[in-house]
Amino acid sequence: MSAHVLERDSMEQDVESPVTIHPPKLPKQAREDLPKHLSKECTKRKIQRYVRKDGKCNVHHGNVRETYRYLTDIFTTLVDLKWRFNLLIFVMVYTVTWLFFGFIWWLIAYIRGDMEHIGDMKWTPCVSNLNGFVSAFLFSIETETTIGYGYRVITDKCPEGIILLLVQSVLGSIVNAFMVGCMFVKISQPKKRAETLVFSTNAVISMRDGKLCLMFRVGDLRNSHIVEASIRAKLIKSKQTKEGEFIPLNQTDINVGYYTGDDRLFLVSPLIISHEINQQSPFWEISKAQLPKEELEIVVILEGMVEATGMTCQARSSYVTSEILWGYRFTPVLTLEDGFYEVDYNNFHETYETNTPSYSAKELAEMASRAELPLTWSVSSQLDQHAEMDNEEEAKNPEEQTERNGDVANLENESKV
Repeated sequence: MSAHVLERDSMEQDVESPVTIHPPKLPKQAREDLPKHLSKECTKRKIQRYVRKDGKCNVHHGNVRETYRYLTDIFTTLVDLKWRFNLLIFVMVYTVTWLFFGFIWWLIAYIRGDMEHIGDMKWTPCVSNLNGFVSAFLFSIETETTIGYGYRVITDKCPEGIILLLVQSVLGSIVNAFMVGCMFVKISQPKKRAETLVFSTNAVISMRDGKLCLMFRVGDLRNSHIVEASIRAKLIKSKQTKEGEFIPLNQTDINVGYYTGDDRLFLVSPLIISHEINQQSPFWEISKAQLPKEELEIVVILEGMVEATGMTCQARSSYVTSEILWGYRFTPVLTLEDGFYEVDYNNFHETYETNTPSYSAKELAEMASRAELPLTWSVSSQLDQHAEMDNEEEAKNPEEQTERNGDVANLENESKV
């Protein structure tokens, strides 16, 4: 009896024990961007930018275990470092190299006994006038930098010193080529050129040539132009597939004239880049009322070659939903002066309101299709329709036709009689 009671108590404890279910661990961005029907709390939050307004990507790489990959491409790693670390490494490499070879020169002199015969005119040292580590360090600097003051010189009675001289000269040339090349590439990087490529603060949506368009403006502040300039745009928006897979920060192309060649720019004066909202556009079903509810980001990328250096330059910016103005246009900035055109950059970011329907492009297309009138018929089509109507009437009244035919026959017989 007691055994049954213990079994029943243990079963009750098992039933009443809480069961903890651990949800699958998702990345931080995926947890933040979960759709509203998947999240427990439908709270309004600030949209996290994927690309900041200054063009820097707001992505940090964490838990990178294969750090050795950075050392396999040590040149790119040094170029990508910040200036303070780059200068520190530049000074340290040369200092360590001079100290290392200076120690070797001092060691050769010490082993050969040159330190014990300082001032002995009958003794031929490996390096003349080398009397300590400091003088060996100075001789190392003179050898690697090919200064050659002429006070300390190597003699022909020291074969090990001649070999060391050759090794230091070759390695010194390699160090010079590597470090000077690294500094040259870092100095000539066209990143700062992108600072003079500007994007409008806001993007606008309005009608252009009877079609709803998304537009933004780009400009170049320098007189030296960007050669072979091209523009691209990406829509960054999380989505869920039909199979239930959640894709955070999915990237979708936004057509800004790829098929017509309008994406290739002659960027002498500010240009307005237009995206026609059609059936292939991701904004096809988005209306004015729905736009603030969308969690999306438009990333725009301007690429081209710097005219002065020939190096490729890239400038980036982005627009979130709060920076897309529905029913606005950009204020013109180009005016004709006496013999030249002048660009007023004070109005570069300025917009003005214009009459724009608040419906989506899909709704506008449906309303336009319903409002279309039928085409006018041609004369031949009307005659064909009248003939078809006559044939239908004859088919409906066959008895009347037979009666008319019989009456005509009787009249003919009576006339013969």
